Amino acid sequence: MLNVLLVIHLLIAIALVGVILLQRSEGGALGIGGGGVMTGRAAGNLLTRTTAILATGFFLTSLGLAILANQRSQAHSIMDQPPASTAPAAPAAPAAPAAPTAPLSR
Repeated sequence: MLNVLLVIHLLIAIALVGVILLQRSEGGALGIGGGGVMTGRAAGNLLTRTTAILATGFFLTSLGLAILANQRSQAHSIMDQPPASTAPAAPAAPAAPAAPTAPLSR
């Protein structure tokens, strides 16, 4: 599912870049479509509407990818787990004293 959504996201991104570059540039900056192929008010409306649709699709696929990535990598906290044992540990019996040893004589 993640791979399918990622491919769709990339296709939408490439199409969005293409449609934006086809639009007429107001300031003469980066627009490729200076009036050759598509001119007139209807073409401008079509490109504007296509840009809005692709931008919405890009936003929705970005949101979907973020949600899927979050579900995959949820870290489990130590605080969410119950304690290992609730009964106190039995106290250890004291060790028996060592037998006295005789001092070494010379």
